[in-house]
Amino acid sequence: MAPSYIDCYYSRTLATPETYSSATGRIQADVCIVGGGLAGLTAALKLVRSGRSVVLLEAQRVAWGASGRNGGFVSPGYATGLASIERRVGPDQAKELYRLSMEGVEIVRRHIADLGIAEAHPVPGIAKALRYDSKGALRAARDKQERDFGLQLRYLPRAETRELFASPKYHEAVVDEGAFHFHPLNYGRALAREAVRLGAAIHENSPVLSVSLDGPRKTLKTKDAVIEAQEVLFTTGGYTDGILPALKKSYLPIATYVLLTEHAPDVVRSAIRTSAAVLDDRRAGDYYRLVDGGNRILWGGRITTRTTDPADIAALLRREMVTTYPQLADVKVDVAWSGLMSYARHLMPQIGQLQPGVWFCTAFGGHGMNTTAIGGTVIAEGITGESDRYRLFEPFGLAWNGGIFGRAAVQLTYWSYQAADAVRERHSH
Repeated sequence: MAPSYIDCYYSRTLATPETYSSATGRIQADVCIVGGGLAGLTAALKLVRSGRSVVLLEAQRVAWGASGRNGGFVSPGYATGLASIERRVGPDQAKELYRLSMEGVEIVRRHIADLGIAEAHPVPGIAKALRYDSKGALRAARDKQERDFGLQLRYLPRAETRELFASPKYHEAVVDEGAFHFHPLNYGRALAREAVRLGAAIHENSPVLSVSLDGPRKTLKTKDAVIEAQEVLFTTGGYTDGILPALKKSYLPIATYVLLTEHAPDVVRSAIRTSAAVLDDRRAGDYYRLVDGGNRILWGGRITTRTTDPADIAALLRREMVTTYPQLADVKVDVAWSGLMSYARHLMPQIGQLQPGVWFCTAFGGHGMNTTAIGGTVIAEGITGESDRYRLFEPFGLAWNGGIFGRAAVQLTYWSYQAADAVRERHSH
């Protein structure tokens, strides 16, 4: 029997009941994918459409990890900014990578339209809101993004910002009209259904216990199955274990937290008067949106290298929410949850080929809805020989995560971001 999903808004609103049996016996395939999150599912669908035989092994359930319990924001960009990408690869390649992230948004939008995934409930608009006066910098950044990439961005001055977000904290905002937010778990499960309809084999509750990757035919073993494939793709994200040491050593598991409020339509709409999702501009900021037809708030924030849940997860997040919107002081929390994201030290996805026939597509950080889509797509193109676009990510390889020191450095960096954000906010009041 497949294990259950973590209790959260998305698992409570599953559109369909299907499960997939665990792997048994001897299985042959052209490609074996390890990890049933959005990167693995996107790659599986593209590969099976290209005529490859595909088997996908998932240790828990399809989209069980960060893929199925995140904020649901689909917008261009990566976990790091364009300026830091430019410093690594130069302006031309940085622009090409950014355009790939825009393509990732369109891949998700196209899947929803073409496969009729109504249960993904896409809602247009994501606002980036500032807790300080940028003195023209936000408007200038908006103009540059429109000029360079043709993004549809609407600038909101202070009065208009506070009209939409009834909070004393916000000074100005930019709304990306082309971005959207959605139900990622229903979306991921729909990709799985389509891949299976086209002939892919998906096995839940099938953790890989050992691998032999050196010969022309790769062998993977689960508790009850032996899988042989010409190509193996690892898309294991924040739950990567020691099966492939090079991957395990190159990412940091970072936890983020999300809550769902009770059903409180009147007070919820008195605070947030737009269906657009909101991304707080602080580097250690909040992200939130209305769900359940505008009757509840899904509020996420806080990141930590602590991979166990704090007991007061709901209280921690609720404090952030009420500090931003005092009118929500009496709104109760229905459920709170956490999930592990995988971050590389360079904050870019890790996408490429480890050795002949062994591929990886992981470390999507806090920006996985568009980047899992383009990552799964370009790695599938690499496997079939359709393109070598995955090579654009080569400068961001499997850098060592620094072990325990890397984890400490990330936590210290996050705290320093929080402090810097607080100082900037104070100076704007």
